[in-house]
Amino acid sequence: MLSNIKRFDLSKYMAYIIFALILAIFALWLGERFFSVNNILNITRQTAMISIMAMAMTFVIASGNIDLSIGAIAALSSLTMALTLQATGNVALAIAAGLGVGALIGFTNGWLVASFGIPSFLVTLGVLSAVKGAAMWSTNTAAVPIENEWFNEVFGLGTIAGVVPVLLVWTLVSTAFGYFVLNYLPFGKKVLATGGNVVAAKYTGIKVKNITVWVMVISGVAASLAGMLYAGRMQTARYTFGEGDELNVIAAVVLGGTAMSGGKGSIIGALIGSLLMGMISNGLIIGGFSVSQQMIIRGAIIVLAVVLGSLGNKRKMDKA
Repeated sequence: MLSNIKRFDLSKYMAYIIFALILAIFALWLGERFFSVNNILNITRQTAMISIMAMAMTFVIASGNIDLSIGAIAALSSLTMALTLQATGNVALAIAAGLGVGALIGFTNGWLVASFGIPSFLVTLGVLSAVKGAAMWSTNTAAVPIENEWFNEVFGLGTIAGVVPVLLVWTLVSTAFGYFVLNYLPFGKKVLATGGNVVAAKYTGIKVKNITVWVMVISGVAASLAGMLYAGRMQTARYTFGEGDELNVIAAVVLGGTAMSGGKGSIIGALIGSLLMGMISNGLIIGGFSVSQQMIIRGAIIVLAVVLGSLGNKRKMDKA
């Protein structure tokens, strides 16, 4: 009987365990300064963009790839949207332009990886640099103000019933979308199959190259949405949006249970991971830690995420 009981996989739930521990520590250490409704809602505002990009990054990493260009895409998309809105006054056209930039860059990433067999790490690293340069060049590093109140409310500053931040709504909607696609649609199963064993996936009829392109497009569009949420919250678009976000996003995704080697992904885990990263930053700020100290601790969390991902991969290989 006992031999038939499935062994509890601790790494699968590590994000939830760490989340609960950190929450308890901050609640006892900082009290109401941390554990208040206003501060908790503020954490959801601060992490909304990371959460949305983490949802998309789950698909990318689960397929056996990685996307380092998301932060640069967020910046360029926000500037494209703001410049279009400034020139035309048409909100719908501006949103379409911003999302279109992300989709185009994501497609380019996927096409280069799929067509030439270049590792996604190298492709997206190069695209990161090119897109970042384009963002800086497009406005000569100047910020572009956004004066459209409707856009700022819907994409950043608004609340539902005067309480729930609209950024939290965007997070929940994107998470629900990602969860449904990954767990219930054939596309999600094909993503996991591709990441698990690309050769076997090809033999079963899965068009692996198409999967690679599509996960990169999803990542690009999600990064564009994140860039517009940054812009709506700040009421301006800047080339600095998204700087360093790729590290926090990858850490959130891996800590949430997605295997770096591919074949395994958790959308809810990615959300918990992103909230954990935001919660740690928020708590350290309230606790009076310096910026350098915060960077050290966040870096340790990223290393922990990679180690957990490697351990999960090793366990999977040992069982094979």
